[in-house]
Order: sequence, then structure tokens, then C-alpha cells
Amino acid sequence: MKLYTYDPAPNPQRLAAFLKYKGIALDTVQVDLMNAEQLTPEHLKINPGGTVPALVLDDGTCLGAVIGIVTYLEALHPEKPLLGSTPLEKAQVISWCHNLFSGLMMATASVLRNSSKGFVNRALPGPLDLPQIPELAERGKVQIDYLLPGIDRHLADNTWLAGDNFSFADIDLHTCIGFLGWVKKSVPEDCQHLQAWYERASNQLA
Repeated sequence: MKLYTYDPAPNPQRLAAFLKYKGIALDTVQVDLMNAEQLTPEHLKINPGGTVPALVLDDGTCLGAVIGIVTYLEALHPEKPLLGSTPLEKAQVISWCHNLFSGLMMATASVLRNSSKGFVNRALPGPLDLPQIPELAERGKVQIDYLLPGIDRHLADNTWLAGDNFSFADIDLHTCIGFLGWVKKSVPEDCQHLQAWYERASNQLA
């Protein structure tokens, strides 16, 4: 297997935290997003989606979505489970991962990609060039401010996001919180449960 990634970016960070926690080492190639290496013919041949991370299996199959990669690796390395141990836990973890990705992660990405000069005509990842829409940046900020208190309320009665155990859902949320800094947002002071959770999660990932 060979992993194509770019360590500083949020999606690669999700996978990197998973690999570190599980103790999995992969042959890794850095793809420099700052120089648009993900859009070169060489990388598009590997992953036509033009994104990272991308895990190429020994038979040439490319897994280009983080949730797909971690599901595959979890099956190969079930020790220290991060995707749940029971049917209910598995459903809860995947549900939280889906909601965080489509909610907080995408809201933050909308702010970044629709307001940063570095993303002019690159409002979405991948090979399709699209113009920025400033209104989407403003909508993303509203979404962030709405979503964080809801997560805080959930954590008032839960040590971890999905069930009783630390999971990949917590890794996703930890990455999302870090990603907020890219758009000069942070966890509000009154979200004390979320702040306490962040400290717990950071200790798990140390």
C-alpha cells in the first residue's frame, strides 16, 4: 500500500491521527497542495478526484475518501477499535462522522474557500475550477456558530461523541476544532463541555 497525502491539510490530519492512534505505518508520499501537485496529470492518474489523502492498495485500487480508508484499515487492524465494537456503536460513530463532515467541516471549508485569496476560482476541491461565492463564506460562519453549541449540549452528558469509548468521531471533531483556526473561529467560552472534551481528546491523541 502507498499513501498519498499532505500533512498540514485537515482531511490528511484526520487520517494521520487514526494511523498514529492505531500504530499503523504506511509508505507515504507527500503531495504539495500549496503548489497544486494534486492537480497534476501524475496525481490525477492515481486519484482522478484530485484530492488527498489517497490510499493505493497493492492491487492498484485507490481509496480516495478518508472514511473509506479508515474503514478498510480498521478491518485489517481491529485492535484499539475506532469505528465501534457493537452494531450500535458502529452506527453512532459513522453517523457522527457523516454529520461532522457535512456540517462543521464543510461549513469551515466554505468560509475558507469562498473568502481566501489562495482559493480564487478554487471554491471546491478537485479538478473542477469554480468561482468563489462570498455569500457562502458568510453562511458558513452562521453554520459554525449554530453547530458548536449543539455539540456542546451533547457533550454535557457524554464523555465521548459516539457511545462510551473514544472513537474516530472524536478524531474528526478534534480535527474540525483545529480547522476552525484557519478561518479565525474558535470554540466559544460558554461551550465549556466542548472545551473539556477537547482537552480529553487531545490527551488521547498525544
